[in-house]
Amino acid sequence: MTDPTPPVTTTIEDGAALLDEIERHHRRFNIFPSEHAYVAVTLWDAHTHLMDCFETTPRLAFLSPEPESGKTRALEIVQTLTPNPLVTNDISASALFRSISGSDDGLPTILWDEVDTVFGPKAAGNEDLRGLINSGYRRTGGVTRSVREGDNHKVVKFPVYAALALAGLGDLPDTIMGRSVVIRMRRRAPNEEAESFRQRIHEPEGHVLRDRLAAWADTIREKVEGAWPEMPEGVTDRPADVWEPLLAVADAAGGHWPKRARAACVHLVKTARADDSGSLGIRLLTDLRTIFDGAERMLSSTLVEQLNGLDDAPWADLDGRAFTTRALSQMLGGYVTAAGKPIRPRNIKTGPRVVLKGYYAEDLTDAWLRYCPPVPQESATAATAATAATAQVRTLFPVAGEVAVAATDPAPATETATDLTTVG
Repeated sequence: MTDPTPPVTTTIEDGAALLDEIERHHRRFNIFPSEHAYVAVTLWDAHTHLMDCFETTPRLAFLSPEPESGKTRALEIVQTLTPNPLVTNDISASALFRSISGSDDGLPTILWDEVDTVFGPKAAGNEDLRGLINSGYRRTGGVTRSVREGDNHKVVKFPVYAALALAGLGDLPDTIMGRSVVIRMRRRAPNEEAESFRQRIHEPEGHVLRDRLAAWADTIREKVEGAWPEMPEGVTDRPADVWEPLLAVADAAGGHWPKRARAACVHLVKTARADDSGSLGIRLLTDLRTIFDGAERMLSSTLVEQLNGLDDAPWADLDGRAFTTRALSQMLGGYVTAAGKPIRPRNIKTGPRVVLKGYYAEDLTDAWLRYCPPVPQESATAATAATAATAQVRTLFPVAGEVAVAATDPAPATETATDLTTVG
């Protein structure tokens, strides 16, 4: 007798083709700034279905300098593709904590719009929220709370690991930016067209893709868990942690995705480094390296004058006033020389009986090496030539280094008695 029940056939999802469809879904409604952005966001969507496989979860940050740049729409499309979305634009630290640690439906995907109202320049510090976001980046992270049990209390560490996408104006705190894949959104140009998103119509279409992503994720879970994807050259430390889950997903999908993922990784990491001027101290070190430009030593007064004269720099209006030699000394004092001593101004002889305060390049070299971005090749060549020229001057005129600071910083003819005792 023939069995009337037809055999069950299982169709194995083509991961690369599925990711292509996810990308097309984004392209219908989102105008991202580059091809690399589409790749990164698509991989981020997929990684939210595999959270238990990774040690870290990169934050996805849609940021722009102006409103109406498509950030909210980006979150709306991400919402249709990710598991257990929690949409908010105003949440307290305790509510966020309970939403993650107390969820019975699996880890939420937190989609946080208008985050600039929380971390922007006019907002308070919100250190509790920032700490939660940073702790939730790593699977082993958590927050510690005192919990009452009867008449006693005990200390309990609660997990707060969860995927998080944010959208806002300006930038985020450095500690969050360093854990994020940053997409710099722009207003749509007249020649850029996107389909209008209608929730009742298009959300179910996104949910079909979401369910297919979830099913595919189950088939690659063993392959992805514990994977060590090969990183592009130069991507190490925190950027490698950020991109590891996304590259693991791309490798599991195959096709053109591993290559596209690594190209996106290199581009977005490089862009983030270019955008990141680091702390104010790193900006100071970098600007000083540019000003020295191969000189051996320069006066504090000259350095400050040139710092205040930089157009694209904060020094001329730092906290409402110009930068001073004392401020220069205080900021550099937090860094050390190659010998491990704090960087301090030293005496520089500029004439037979004139000694002023200034800095030697040899004292700054170690800090430049450790903290500043690499010197562009053309700048490095120019600096080498400048150093060679200075050496020639000192060979021909041994006293030139004493009379003119590094041959590039002649002492003003009208130095006052106050300048002789300058400490910064």
